[in-house]
Amino acid sequence: MKIDLNSDMGEGFGRWSIADDDGLMDVISSANIACGFHAGDYAIMDRTVLAAKARQVGIGAHPGLPDLMGFGRRPMAVSDTEMEAMLACQIGALQGIAARHGHRVTHVSYHAAFGTMANADEGRALRLARVIAALDRELTVFCMPGQLSERAAQTAGLRVLTLFLADRAYTAEGALVPRGQPGAVIHDLASVRARVRRFLEDGVVETIDGGRLPVKARSILVHSDTPGSLALAQAVRAEIAAVGAELTPAHLLAD
Repeated sequence: MKIDLNSDMGEGFGRWSIADDDGLMDVISSANIACGFHAGDYAIMDRTVLAAKARQVGIGAHPGLPDLMGFGRRPMAVSDTEMEAMLACQIGALQGIAARHGHRVTHVSYHAAFGTMANADEGRALRLARVIAALDRELTVFCMPGQLSERAAQTAGLRVLTLFLADRAYTAEGALVPRGQPGAVIHDLASVRARVRRFLEDGVVETIDGGRLPVKARSILVHSDTPGSLALAQAVRAEIAAVGAELTPAHLLAD
C-alpha cells in the first residue's frame, strides 16, 4: 500500500513562524504551502519551495481568505467572483516561485474558511474547480470524502485525493468537530497513533461520540499549527512504516 502524508507549511509571516517547517519537511511527502493571504509571504514561499525540492517533497497551493489576523479561519462576505480571483492569484504565485526553482505545483488544498465557503455551495465549488482546471488540468484537489469540492473537481475533470485528518475529531456524519469545542483537536500522541493505525488497517476512525466511521482516503494530514505537530507527524509516519505502507508523494500515487 502506498500513502501520502501531508502538512500545511509556510504559515508564518515575515520574521514569525508557527511550526518547525524544516523538521516537518523531513517527515512528510507532500506540503501544502500558504500563499500569502491567510499566512505566508513571498520569502517564506520561496524558502519552503526550496526546502521541499531538496527533500523530493511534492508541493501544493494552500489558498485561504485574506485574513492574517484571523488566520483565514473566519468566513468573509466576498463574492464568488472574488473567491475565484483569490484562488487564481494564490495558485499562480506559487506556480511562479516553483518554476523559478525547477519545481512544480501538483495539488491544491483549500485552507480553513476558504474551504468551508467553497463547500457550502455547489455552484461555487464548481466555479472554483474550474479556476484550478484553467491553470493546470493536472492539478490534484485535496479534500475530505463526500465534500462538494470532491464532486466539483471530478466534474471539472480534475483528479481528487481524499484526506484523513489525523489530529482532528470527526462527527458521526463525517464532518470535523468545530474548533473550540472540547476534543476537536487531538494532541495526545498515543491517541493519534491509535487513530492512524485503525485507519490504515481497517479504514475507519472513531467519532467524537464513540462511533465507527468508514474513511476512504489516500493521504493523511497533520496540521502544522497544532501544538507538537512535528512529534505528531513523526508518530504518523512511524505507524505508516509499522503496517508496511510506502510513503509516497500525492502526485505519484496511482488512481
